[in-house]
Amino acid sequence: MPSSPPPAERYRAAGVDLGAAESAKARIAALVAGTRTAASVGLVGAFGGLVRIPADVKDPVLVASTDGVGTKVLVAFRAGRHGTVGEDLVNHCVNDILVHGARPIGFLDYFATGRLDPAVAEGVVGGVARGCQAHGMPLVGGETAEMPDVYREGEYDLAGTIIGIVSEREALHGDRVAPGDLLLGYAASGFHTNGYSLLRRVVFGTMGLGPDDRFPETDRSVTDVLLAVHRSYLTAVWPVRTEVHALAHITGGGIPGNLVRVLPPTVDAVVRWGSWVVPAAHRVVQRAGSVADEEMRQVFNLGVGLVAVCPPDCVAMAREAAAAAGVETWVIGEVARGTGRVRWERAGS
Repeated sequence: MPSSPPPAERYRAAGVDLGAAESAKARIAALVAGTRTAASVGLVGAFGGLVRIPADVKDPVLVASTDGVGTKVLVAFRAGRHGTVGEDLVNHCVNDILVHGARPIGFLDYFATGRLDPAVAEGVVGGVARGCQAHGMPLVGGETAEMPDVYREGEYDLAGTIIGIVSEREALHGDRVAPGDLLLGYAASGFHTNGYSLLRRVVFGTMGLGPDDRFPETDRSVTDVLLAVHRSYLTAVWPVRTEVHALAHITGGGIPGNLVRVLPPTVDAVVRWGSWVVPAAHRVVQRAGSVADEEMRQVFNLGVGLVAVCPPDCVAMAREAAAAAGVETWVIGEVARGTGRVRWERAGS
């Protein structure tokens, strides 16, 4: 009677390579260990990640957020470049809690793929680790899943959960926004992590470009433009976080879909179209794809990755803090009496 193959061989035949999984876990464990800080508690590889609550925050409130990088990972697959999407993930999540005035204290990632390639996993999680180290927070844990019946060969998905902390008295909710406040736009570092379903269709489909081709009206390749890392605004905003009245991270939905989330029902945000220069790459995509202005505003950040709603006497201070962090800013509008909407008006009108 023939003997049955060992369990590891049977699992490999089903699409899961235990040897590759162990190799990936060892590489990832080293990356996780490199992010540990004085706040880290417990051992790497435990069932849960522990992190101390900072003692310098009075009336601490935890802020948590989960997000992903969407179909930007498809560009990484196509280009064979996996080292930046992890940084995108961390920076995106940092910005999502920053708008509440919170600073990050811990991060968890979720990496799922059809067939685990240890080098690819190391590249992706290495980006997550770099993002965590840049913000002085530990990568406290996560999950690496191999699911051959869910993902096609060479594909993976990436998501993360961030934990932040803020003093309850300093948390930003948008309730202080008032008529006369000014809108300060912070420059994006590219398309960030939104609009990639339309972006890929236009760039790879309509324009017929490949990853190594030069992106029109720039001196960079298509890969460099599309995989530019989503900017973190923590350093640029932190010095004035208690002075601004609200912050909006410009992600899916663009400026109108995100700025509206911090407006009281008695005011409108008036965005002045033409008060900043839309980046060349966005203009190229709009022309090539025949994308209407309204759709561009709802899908892309148009070069503005964050908006601060500032009282007039805070604007100069906020712009100085951003400049010190290397981030360009523009006054892009103001707050007026209204009904909780975002309105677009031509600059100078």
